[in-house]
Amino acid sequence: MKLPPLILASASPRRAELLRLLAADFRVLPSTAEEVAHDHLTPLEVCQLNAHRKARVVAKKIPDALVLGADTLVFLDNEILGKPRNMKEAEKMLSSLQGRTHQVVTGVCLMHLRSHSERIFAVSTDVLFHPLTKKQIRDYLKKIHPLDKAGAYAIQDAGEFIISEISGSFSNVVGLPVEKLREELAAWARG
Repeated sequence: MKLPPLILASASPRRAELLRLLAADFRVLPSTAEEVAHDHLTPLEVCQLNAHRKARVVAKKIPDALVLGADTLVFLDNEILGKPRNMKEAEKMLSSLQGRTHQVVTGVCLMHLRSHSERIFAVSTDVLFHPLTKKQIRDYLKKIHPLDKAGAYAIQDAGEFIISEISGSFSNVVGLPVEKLREELAAWARG
């Protein structure tokens, strides 16, 4: 058995880059689903719920495709650090992360609506930041565009200046857990 036509329900160029490592042939059709964050859900559940919502919106339009929805969030002490609204908020987020370990969670949903099949999973990676001064934080923020990034940083963009170590999947921190996704796509292909 082979995979049905694959659609990435995300506008993220980073996710598309990572998915190209696993599948040469896919379409990008960004989802219009609103992201939600319920206080009674764990970080993994929040990301899985959002990934499911994103995949479902696109799968309803193209039910014969295998739709991949994903949601990545940064959590510090179970508090969500989403995308900052402005540079001041970005600086505040990085200040709260400096010298501490936080979690980056990506929820992924693979959905084929015609067959009523789906696989949902989440991957969590621990990320430890260096202790940082205000000047180091401002210098880092000048190097990247933080407003479209959960937690106001990107491990792939000058991450070595702020990150001391990670425990888990590097690609997960970028936005798609390639290792786990490879396993899930292989299982899907086997039927």
